[in-house]
Amino acid sequence: MTTRQIVLDTETTGLEPQQGHRIIEIGCVELVDRRHTGNRFHRYINPEREIEEGAVEVHGISNEYLADKPVYRDVVGDFLEFVRGAALIIHNAPFDVGFLDAEFGRLGSEWGRTEDHCSVTDSLVLARQMHPGQRNSLDALCKRYEIDNSGRDLHGALLDAELLADVYLAMTGGQAALGLDVGAPAGRDGASAAAGAGRRGAIPVVRADAAEVSAHEERLAAIAAASGKGCLWLDDA
Repeated sequence: MTTRQIVLDTETTGLEPQQGHRIIEIGCVELVDRRHTGNRFHRYINPEREIEEGAVEVHGISNEYLADKPVYRDVVGDFLEFVRGAALIIHNAPFDVGFLDAEFGRLGSEWGRTEDHCSVTDSLVLARQMHPGQRNSLDALCKRYEIDNSGRDLHGALLDAELLADVYLAMTGGQAALGLDVGAPAGRDGASAAAGAGRRGAIPVVRADAAEVSAHEERLAAIAAASGKGCLWLDDA
């Protein structure tokens, strides 16, 4: 069965949707069967309100830059077409889902809520379960899993979604294939399917030394002797 996951991040005008703050950027990266497909969804959105100064310091997106961008109503159809039926992977999901739900609510009850369209997995909850008592921010996880985030001077929805996709694959057992599929399509924002591949460093290979090989062979011989039926891992079993 094919598994389709969408790693999602947003940037906003402030911290509280209940205070009328809005989404100004959505970035999504598609994974199918734990492989990067190269498909992406990326939009800047005119929030129809001022951005808080503190938020600008985090993401660097200005009111002037967003002045000619589409409003949420004009992008929501394409967004839902991209994510519908997928499993969303979001770091600190209540924050982003809260903003998405608020945007749907402004459009009308017929739009439902995020989880009417997708399932949601919070990668921050997963990270806290795997690394209790440690820092589990995206930057901390990139460092822990040796994922290059040197280009992350400011937050950005698409960049953060790409980094989180690599973190999530590493955190949940690694990627099924190290490279992108040959011929994978370009993303919806025109990005190359190869974008982001350079972030992954070489995977170290640690081989057993002679002493470890000898100890392994002795252990297999002991298993064979104890069972009386040989050992499948011995060449002469």
